[in-house]
Amino acid sequence: MYCSDNTDAEDLFQEILLQLWKAYPQFNKTSKVSTWMYRVGLNTAITRLRKNNRRPSFEELVPVHHTLPETGIQRLDILFDRDLQQAIDRLDKLDRALLMLYLDEKSYKEIAEIMGLSESNVGVKVNRIKKKLKEIMNP
Repeated sequence: MYCSDNTDAEDLFQEILLQLWKAYPQFNKTSKVSTWMYRVGLNTAITRLRKNNRRPSFEELVPVHHTLPETGIQRLDILFDRDLQQAIDRLDKLDRALLMLYLDEKSYKEIAEIMGLSESNVGVKVNRIKKKLKEIMNP
């Protein structure tokens, strides 16, 4: 969700691993390891996103050849996925982070621990995000 292509995702993954390695000595074991890892990963992704937004972006111009699948249903799936991704991209970075955790099937309690929110606040925010996505996709 925080990367534009596979190479960018691989770079972010490496950066998250490095940050986990550096932060492990300070892990105090008051939360689950998975919660701590999500928190480090999320903070790393957001920090990297902020850094990248400050720099002008350069993209290589490469011809892209798209082929649509044969069936209409597959075409609709591709169009819906593209529209959904564009709608998600329009959310602010914290809403995207919360949505990512929700889509990863984390419980509200786990999301609350990772994001530093209360469980009830997570529920409210998830519902608001769903509403925003509906509004963006169906104006």
